[in-house]
Order: sequence, then C-alpha cells, then structure tokens
Amino acid sequence: MVKRILMGTATLIVLALAVIFISVVQFDLPREKLIGKYAGGASQFATLPSGASAHIRDEGNPSGPVLVLIHGSNASLHTWEPWVAELGGTYRIVSMDLPGHGLTGRVPGDDYSREAMAAFVIEIMDLLDIDRFAVAGNSMGGGVAAMVTLEHPGRVSALILVDAAGIPVERDANDVPLAFRVASMPVISKIMRYVLPRSMVEEGLRKVFVDQSKVTDEMVARYFDLSLHEGNRDATRIRFSQYANRNDAAFAARLGEISAPTLIMWGDKDGLIPVSAAHEFKARIPQAELVIYENVGHVPMEEVPEESAAAVAAFLAAALAPAAVAEPAPAGETPAMAGDEEAAGEVADEAGAE
Repeated sequence: MVKRILMGTATLIVLALAVIFISVVQFDLPREKLIGKYAGGASQFATLPSGASAHIRDEGNPSGPVLVLIHGSNASLHTWEPWVAELGGTYRIVSMDLPGHGLTGRVPGDDYSREAMAAFVIEIMDLLDIDRFAVAGNSMGGGVAAMVTLEHPGRVSALILVDAAGIPVERDANDVPLAFRVASMPVISKIMRYVLPRSMVEEGLRKVFVDQSKVTDEMVARYFDLSLHEGNRDATRIRFSQYANRNDAAFAARLGEISAPTLIMWGDKDGLIPVSAAHEFKARIPQAELVIYENVGHVPMEEVPEESAAAVAAFLAAALAPAAVAEPAPAGETPAMAGDEEAAGEVADEAGAE
C-alpha cells in the first residue's frame, strides 16, 4: 500500500515537472517565420563581407542628410520607429539589427565586441555607398556609435549618444533587468538557452521605462519573439561572456579624441545607466551638448519621442550647417539599397506573407 502511494506520488511529481518544463521551455523560432511578422516596410537583407546576414532599413528622405541609428542590448531596429516617424521627412534614416539581435541573428565568428559591431555598421555604410553620416546610438548602441566615430572620424558628421554605454559606472544590481543578470552567469545562462519566461522579458522592459503605459503587449511580444530568433540566445550568452574582456576605462579615455559635434541625451530616471554617466560623457567630450529629460528612463526615443526627436532635429540643423538640409520627400518615396538588388528582392518575397 505504502509502495503504491509512493509510486503514485512520484508519478504526480514527474507529471508536474513535465508540465512546468513544457510551460517554460522555449525553442528557437525560424527566421522565416519572424520575417513575416517583423520585416515589413523598408526592411531589406544583405550578406556582408564578414558573412553576416544583416537586417537593414533604409528609409525616409532619400535626398536628405543621412542619420544612422544603432539600438541597444537585446533590442532591435524597431526601437527607432518613433524617431523615423518624426525625422524621416527630412533625413535619410538607416537602421539595422546588430549582430546577435533582431532578424540579423548570430554571425560567423561570434565576435560581439564593441569593435566588431562598429565594423558591422561600417560594412553596411559601405554597402549602401554612404560616405558621410550622422550617427546616434542608445545604450550599448551608443558605445558602438562612439566607436564608429573614433575609428572613422572623417565619415561622421555628428554624434548623438542616448543613455549610452561606455563609461564605467556603479549601479544597484536590483536596477539591472533579471535577464541581463542571468546572461552574465556562465552556468545559468546555458539553461536560459532553452528556458526563457516571457515574464522575464516583460520585467526587463518595464525597468527601462518610467511611463509604464509605453510597455504594450505588442512590444513585449516583439522583444520575446525576436529573443527566440534562431541563434540569438547563444549570441547573447557569448556576448555577455565577452564583456569580461571589455575595457570600458580604456574606451572612456579615448572619448576626448572625438571632435564631431555631439549631443548627449539622457533620462534622469535611468536605472540601467545612471545619469551620472551623462555628465561624465560631457566632461570627456567638451564640445558636447547635454539634454536631460525629467521622469524619463533608459529609452527617451520611445518614452518621449516627439520631444527627443525635436532636440535631434535642432541639433542636426546646427551641426550640419552650412550643409543643405533637404526638403521633405514626396509621399511614398523611399531610398533603395545600393548594390544589393537581389537581397532586396529576397526580403520582398519573404515578407510578402505578412
């Protein structure tokens, strides 16, 4: 009798564990499925000389000055859509999913360093035959934008740092999203290769916004889906392991080399990269302008899009003078990718199912 009870209990435990396992295990999603949902509009794909298959958007005013937008860690080019809507009438805007992110996915060589991502951006600029451009980056992307400026000063007309990484800072561990903390743990991060609760993704998003109404179900679903893009979780684990070799102090020491007009913008309630880093960037780049938004978190381009885009427009109008700023493009006119018509046709076919 006791044996039968024990066996019944064991069976119930196994079944309960199986239900828990099935409910939390998340397998990779194929790229083709995600393209149908998230590669609409101006999305194009191109295979770069490095072997990466890059998801790129080249949109806005085709005859306007070029503005390149670089997203942050575990985000995607979609984070810039509010700025594209606000600035696209004047500027030709190029955005991309960085290696290990969005629809670009894992890349050959698995180098997710700041230097490698800066080289990735330059590969895209070369592909599009764009020699001169302004560049903006948020969070990790801000560090990448600064690296692009340091390594290619003759090509960058202006730099915009939005709650940018690159300054060594101390932060409260509780302010760092749980997903980031897990990705930094070598053993646990391997488990997260298969286990990724949607709630963890939502928790990370809510930490970077002050205005919680901005965190919609649609946003959570997109971040969650793109994190499951085949290879992205492996790339994230590798990227965080590579951070141990990153020397932010040496990078910060180089910031004084930047001579391009620079705008620094920050949310004063950013818990991920505290506002003290904004002042440190300003101290190291003396010509920089500094704008701080009250009651705003880590992503001002999404939380206060109109206000932050207006600041960018005013800054670029002055920074790019006396270069002519183009008139707004006719409705429906968008720039085409140079030199990669085959790839553009490919994404048109793949995204047609949307």
